[in-house]
Amino acid sequence: MSKVEDFLTAEDEANIINAIRVAEGNTSGEIRVHLEATSELDPFERAAEVFDFLHMNNTKHSNGVLIYVAVEDRTLVIMGDKGINDKVSQDFWESTKDIIINHFKKGNITQGLVDGIIKAGEQLKKYFPYKANDKNELPDDISVG
Repeated sequence: MSKVEDFLTAEDEANIINAIRVAEGNTSGEIRVHLEATSELDPFERAAEVFDFLHMNNTKHSNGVLIYVAVEDRTLVIMGDKGINDKVSQDFWESTKDIIINHFKKGNITQGLVDGIIKAGEQLKKYFPYKANDKNELPDDISVG
C-alpha cells in the first residue's frame, strides 16, 4: 500500500483536507478523496470498490461523494451516492471533473483536487445545504491505496 507522501507533500495534503472541510461547511454532503498509483480494474469498478470500502454509502442522506484518482493511470472518477444521483442530472459532475482535469494536465494534482473539492461542495450545497444539526459523518483525511 502506498503512502500519501508518495503523491503529495504534507502541505499539499493539508491544503486538500482544508478544502474538504471548507466545502463540507456549506453542505451536509460528505466528500472523500482516494489516491492510488494504478488499478488493474476498470476505473468505475475500482471507484465503486473504494466507495464501499470507505463506507461512503452510510451517510444519513446518502450524499457521499468520492473523488477517485489513479495517478499513474491518469484516471479520475467522481462518484456520488444514491441520494445525490436521485436528484441531479447525469452531467452534474462534469464541470467539477473538467476543473480537476485541466489542472492535472498542467501537472498540478493538488490545485486540481482543491478546486474540484470546492466546486463539488458548491454543487452539493444546492441539493444538500448545511443545517445546524449536521455532523461530519466521514473522515476528511485522504484515503490512499
